[in-house]
Amino acid sequence: MRIAGITIPDSKRLEIGLTAVYGIGRVRATKILNEAKIEGGKKPTDLNSDDEALLGKLVSAFQIEGELRRNVNTNVKRLKDIKSYRGERHSRNLPVRGQRTKTNSRSVRGNVRNTTTSGRRKVDKK
Repeated sequence: MRIAGITIPDSKRLEIGLTAVYGIGRVRATKILNEAKIEGGKKPTDLNSDDEALLGKLVSAFQIEGELRRNVNTNVKRLKDIKSYRGERHSRNLPVRGQRTKTNSRSVRGNVRNTTTSGRRKVDKK
């Protein structure tokens, strides 16, 4: 089953499989399924063509995939252009939303720990 150019995995339940589409999370997926009156526990292979068409129509009502990615990128670019604090944080690849950086933020900064005496010291043998 394909929605918005994305293949929904057949092995997963619809509730989880819909999250493969960028812009649809668990909450939005359950809202879409409730509106379509489809059980979240069903697999995509269990749906008939009418249900698939209805799901595609309900999903396309939201801003998803390329349009959403483009919108997010233009928002970040605007922040960088006006040189706001958040824009500076984006450009330096640092946490944007006020998290501490002394100890955490490894996912953003990378797992680089530069300290002069880290690790075990090697003993020189003469």
